[in-house]
Amino acid sequence: MLMKEFYAHSVEGKPKSEWQGLEEHLRNVAELAKKFGDEFGSGEWAYLAGLWHDLGKYSADFQKMLLVSSDAHIETKETKKGKVDHSTAGAIHAVEQFKIPGRIFSYLIAGHHAGLADWQTDTSGRKSLVQRLQNIELLSNLPFSDIPDHIVEQSLPKQKFITSEGHALWIRMLYSCLVDADFLDTEEFLEQGKAKTRKGYPVLKELLPFFESYMAHKQANAVDTFVNKKRAEILRQCISKSAHEPAIFTLTVPTGGGKTLSSMAFALNHAVKYGMGRVIYVIPYTSIIEQTAEQFREIFKDAVVEHHSNVNVSDESSETARSRLACENWDAPVIITTSVQFFESLFANRSSRCRKLHNIVNSVVVLDEVQLLPPEYLNPILHVMKELRQNYNVTFVLSTATQPAFTPHKSSDYEFKGLPDTVEIMGKPLSLYKSFKRVEVQVPNDFLKPCLWEDLASELTQHPSVLCIVNRRDDCRTLYELMPDKGEKTFHLSALMCGEHRSKVIKQIKQRLKDKIPTQVISTQLVEAGVDLDFPVVYRALAGLDSLAQAAGRCNREGLLESGHVVVFIPPSKFPVGYLRQAGEIGRRLLAEKTNDLLSLERFEQFFKEIYWLQGSNLDKYAILKDLATDTELRFSFLSAAQKFKLIDDKQYAPVIVCYEEGERLSEMLKKLSPERWLMRKLQRYVV
Repeated sequence: MLMKEFYAHSVEGKPKSEWQGLEEHLRNVAELAKKFGDEFGSGEWAYLAGLWHDLGKYSADFQKMLLVSSDAHIETKETKKGKVDHSTAGAIHAVEQFKIPGRIFSYLIAGHHAGLADWQTDTSGRKSLVQRLQNIELLSNLPFSDIPDHIVEQSLPKQKFITSEGHALWIRMLYSCLVDADFLDTEEFLEQGKAKTRKGYPVLKELLPFFESYMAHKQANAVDTFVNKKRAEILRQCISKSAHEPAIFTLTVPTGGGKTLSSMAFALNHAVKYGMGRVIYVIPYTSIIEQTAEQFREIFKDAVVEHHSNVNVSDESSETARSRLACENWDAPVIITTSVQFFESLFANRSSRCRKLHNIVNSVVVLDEVQLLPPEYLNPILHVMKELRQNYNVTFVLSTATQPAFTPHKSSDYEFKGLPDTVEIMGKPLSLYKSFKRVEVQVPNDFLKPCLWEDLASELTQHPSVLCIVNRRDDCRTLYELMPDKGEKTFHLSALMCGEHRSKVIKQIKQRLKDKIPTQVISTQLVEAGVDLDFPVVYRALAGLDSLAQAAGRCNREGLLESGHVVVFIPPSKFPVGYLRQAGEIGRRLLAEKTNDLLSLERFEQFFKEIYWLQGSNLDKYAILKDLATDTELRFSFLSAAQKFKLIDDKQYAPVIVCYEEGERLSEMLKKLSPERWLMRKLQRYVV
């Protein structure tokens, strides 16, 4: 007897012979998900999730919908939420087959479009997984006599669970394997030409010679100065230490010590030695990512993907097939991204955000300026880092001039678990700091008396070339407007400029400084990390010691002066609320103490210990680890955790495409083409 034909995807205006068969789609997704899951010893779990993820498409209702939708565009019919529920049936089947262990599959399958759900309903009444599993008619209505036995009759995988403390991340990793496999197979069928653009990247072993050649040329052409000799020494130590077995490393190097390239040297050599697949370079802010991306593209060309503030669909229910295919899966060997993108994805519940997670496995992750991780999320962040190191073969490099105190600490009312076993890459960081001292810091006589903006502007004009860094964007605008030569020799920098605009202005500033043309810059903190400016004089609004040290790193950076001059001033405006205010107040007190070196390595440790001890239980302010804690019945709150874990409160923000130069043409293309992967990548340079 001929088996009835079932389909996964129809094609607009095409006969059924050109549609994708359902069994073929299930098999393809299962095999690809298994390949991804094998990277962390969970391929059997990922395979079964793939095999059952679209079990609901065997329903008569779904097949009938495909017939109707084949006369219309697939994007507006097939994928709209509320048409036919095809994801709950497989979730119910998993629980019926395997009882409590089946709940692992139910999270994955039920959420492969809608996102990972909370197990139970919360007070807001959001639909929970347990509610969806009660819709048993969705399973009983399937024509089991027509479904091949090798699809529905499966055994529970014999591979072990990841440790109980890491269940939530493990489920999210399996989810990543499933949704990426589903996206890729769908793309392969619907848009074969586009699928080809995802292939053909070089491996890290092939990229290493390009990096070595670049560094050899750079060093051969470097001016013979004390600072450049120290940078060469730091680079040598990074390459030497890369042979160390995988761990969580710290790279403690003073500002101007060449951390960016040295950390990449460590990452590449370490990854090649231990057979890792990619290097992920994580930078704290979108506003300072451009220089690093530009430098790495110069070395690695198209092997680099820069991923930060994308023009994402904000509501999962309004995503279409095309917008899902356009989202990023980190398939390149070198990824440059932001802390927001990296860590929010690790706690996300949406398919578009989680899709890339399995590509973090077997990677080297460099966390640049790690001191900027927000304290209120620190415990969840450090927890997930330890899980990635222990169970997913991820090596971390915590790179900064102001290494935060992540050592465990126990007080009478709180225990900070921290990172107990880190490995420092530099042999003698303390002596390195002493040899790198290139500035003198001037602090106010009275820490309670603020200056006037008008007086500060007048003082700045006395210096032919000067950088002034303030704490707030409105302060930056106010002070810039008071400068007499704005638009001529005075420049403004803030995150209210799109990346392309910032890059152009920074390039202009660098060239003027190189040519010794008087240049005055008023900026927010965006220049304090990853922007290589070198001024003889730097003014810094009072802030935490970490910020002051970063500002000092823009002064006499190349060590060409006998000593640079850093001036700390008290601005007339208040500190921004939260961490910046706490850091500023601790900085105020520590700066008031008499000492030979206001920015010594020991003082950074004292500063961060006080910051973290001050937080106490607020290091997991929103109880995210509680939402994701495992129990014997595998009840998690994935949606709640994802909504709480927001490094930037996006309720007050939305990405805006700026019609600056090429941005205007690209935004017009977006209106005509809708989201396309290549277009979204280009648009990131024009987003505020």
